[in-house]
Amino acid sequence: MNAPRLPPILVAGALALAAPADVVADERLVPLSRSESLRVTEEGRGPAVVLIPGLFGSAFGFRHVVSRLEREGYRVVVVEPLGVGGSSRPDDADYSLTAQADRIARAMEALGAERAVVVAHSVGASMALRLSYRHPHCVAAIVSLDGGPAEAAATPGFQRAMRFAPLLRLFGGMRRVRGIVRKTLVARSADPRWVTEDVVDGYMAASSRDLGATLAAYKGMARAREPEELRDHLGEVRCPVRLVLGDAPHEGGPSGAEIRLLRDRLPSFAVDVIPGVGHFAFEEDPDAVVAAVDRAAASARPRAAASR
Repeated sequence: MNAPRLPPILVAGALALAAPADVVADERLVPLSRSESLRVTEEGRGPAVVLIPGLFGSAFGFRHVVSRLEREGYRVVVVEPLGVGGSSRPDDADYSLTAQADRIARAMEALGAERAVVVAHSVGASMALRLSYRHPHCVAAIVSLDGGPAEAAATPGFQRAMRFAPLLRLFGGMRRVRGIVRKTLVARSADPRWVTEDVVDGYMAASSRDLGATLAAYKGMARAREPEELRDHLGEVRCPVRLVLGDAPHEGGPSGAEIRLLRDRLPSFAVDVIPGVGHFAFEEDPDAVVAAVDRAAASARPRAAASR
């Protein structure tokens, strides 16, 4: 009998990863409570740039951007949200985007990485926007990589997929899961040549260690409820926000309505479009991402000078 077909969004949950040891100079856990700790990785010296992966990412996905930003003279810090990458995965935690933003703020404060340009992928952008109005001292500017003003950690499709979570453990087998993960990375990219076997191994690392804990965290995300709607607070985001989009057709990313909402309500908003790129700009064109960070940092400087 053939195993049931697993929803791709569920298998994409295997993208909560651990980076190889040689990707960053410093890697450690920042404890927030007895059961919660965030993994942070750090490299370089200079003005702070904080990278936030989406729910299915990790420091590994940012490896090309980290090295380039370090050479540009930035202090680069990757903060993996609770349940993501190498961070802890308690099954009884508050996985709302608001709670995630508050945790990221505490990690940044512990590291002395405030007034940073915050670069966030996918749903991580919603965490960054919440971070900017709830903890404005932490954020000098935001670069959103294909991320919009999400109002929930889990989309309706994600929530439906979580009903199949037991099947992933029962029928999946890491070989089968690996194949679907590879297919997903390819499908969401304009030029999939970056999706090598070694890269797929990197994107599978953490889930292959403890798939059960990863699924438990995703269940927590699926049932999380936000204490407040982001759309009601976008006008309080005082820092510049730059949305980076790839022009190749691909799944994921903000809708036209979400982009209009950001344009209408954010006091300072700009859009960069990268030609020939899909959902993973940091993989497909890391130089363009670094250029967007440079522009965001430059746009934040006049505001910083005016506030003194």
